[in-house]
Amino acid sequence: MRGGRLRARGTGWLKRSVLVSLAVVLPLGAGVAGPAGTATAAFNPSGFDFWVDSEMGPIKSRIFRAADGNTSRVVYALDGMRAQDDLNGWEKDTEVVRGLTAANINVVMPVGGQSSFYADWNAPSNFFGIDAGSGGSSTGSAATGSAMTGSSIAPAQVAGKKNTYKWESFLTNNLRNALSSRLGFNPNRNGVFGLSMGGSAALTLAAYHPDQFSFAGSFSGYLNISAPGMREAMRVAMISAGGFNIDAMAPPWGPQWLRMDPFVFAPRLVANGTRVWVSSASGIPGAGDVSNPMEIVQGVPLELLAMVNTRAFQVRMATLGGGNANFDFPITGVHNWRNWETEVNRMIPDLSANIG
Repeated sequence: MRGGRLRARGTGWLKRSVLVSLAVVLPLGAGVAGPAGTATAAFNPSGFDFWVDSEMGPIKSRIFRAADGNTSRVVYALDGMRAQDDLNGWEKDTEVVRGLTAANINVVMPVGGQSSFYADWNAPSNFFGIDAGSGGSSTGSAATGSAMTGSSIAPAQVAGKKNTYKWESFLTNNLRNALSSRLGFNPNRNGVFGLSMGGSAALTLAAYHPDQFSFAGSFSGYLNISAPGMREAMRVAMISAGGFNIDAMAPPWGPQWLRMDPFVFAPRLVANGTRVWVSSASGIPGAGDVSNPMEIVQGVPLELLAMVNTRAFQVRMATLGGGNANFDFPITGVHNWRNWETEVNRMIPDLSANIG
């Protein structure tokens, strides 16, 4: 009997260890926010650059105007872990702008913020006083990285290393006010959505800035970041995606870290009445996912990890009576832009009904 208990304990320990190891090791190849997908859209000439000063220096966003010319309906599209400084991944790798603007929604795509989680950090990122990005260059596409492209190492001159990331302040103050004063955009009842890193950030922004964001969407987000193994998974991913130090963002398990965890702040979303759209696919490859073997090798386990996080968040919202949330779990799909683009198009009617 005692031997059976010991075997059961050993089996349970092994399962937990494997899950934690997967959470930590998987980001080495693709990053917590990145599949192995390739760009299909790139620069969209219908948009224009919109520069705004911030504590991090001048930050570019890309603006796409609603088809009917209104200024009252606005959505922010947040990038993934490997966000680059030329274009937002939603522009570079998808055609979501077409559906959003046709639905008479103005689209704001902030550019940059690699590994930032769109948060206000405590300090510039470095390791033991040495900048991890010195001498490096960025090689991955936005929210995309793989063993084929290698690590994306941000140079020491970028925001977040030469200074402190202040993305939440930028999005909810500098950019918000500039869009209102210079373009006449409505600063209230906007929407915000993102993939992976940007998905959890979208929920965070809506939770703490309910006057600005009445709608938040998360696709393949990591919505239970205080779960065992998640901080270390994020640590490894942030080293891979730019050489950023998670300890410069927030200390472990303290108030600032817990403030970023959707599982923890879920009661705020319920109390605010924020309309929430949350999605994660099954990790089972669909017909369009088999063209690139690396999308299977990397995209399947990453999506499974996101799905486990999202299911935990779903249970949390249910215990809170969160009737303001819509959950969508496609039966096929891996961690790639194809999955996220499909989900945005599925979300548009709900977004349209809950902003402006």
